[in-house]
Amino acid sequence: MKYSRLTKEQFEELHQEFINFLATQAIDKAEWDKIKIEKPEVAEQELDVFSDLVWEGVLGRAEYLEHFSKNHIFLFQCFDTYVQSIVLKSLVPETDFLTKEGLQWLSDNMFTETIEMKTGKKVFTEERNTSIFGLIQQGSFLSDGQLYKQIISIIES
Repeated sequence: MKYSRLTKEQFEELHQEFINFLATQAIDKAEWDKIKIEKPEVAEQELDVFSDLVWEGVLGRAEYLEHFSKNHIFLFQCFDTYVQSIVLKSLVPETDFLTKEGLQWLSDNMFTETIEMKTGKKVFTEERNTSIFGLIQQGSFLSDGQLYKQIISIIES
């Protein structure tokens, strides 16, 4: 497996897509039920292949990621061969960006000496989707990029 298996909830959300995936391999419901009982290792392989296909599609379209922790916010824009980042760090230890109050504090103090802001660029050292998946495994999530765009436009102006 290249990525990770989808969760039970994700499979439930993608139920129809999984049916279509099995149909492309001439596997109908009766056949699938039989495979699950008689050849569970084959069923496991099918789940893994489908999971990787879904991840490839999602990661291939991924453009923005965000990762929030207590005192840091990491914002990423992903390109074909590299990722650009903005890192916001609170220099006030009691700030908690995981709360609504912490985000309001960030908004109020964005351009003060209490916020350290750094930008960076990193060329992918492995395949793009694998690199993005690594960021997700570390706690990043896909986003619409609104926060990244707002901050980068302020930095560039």
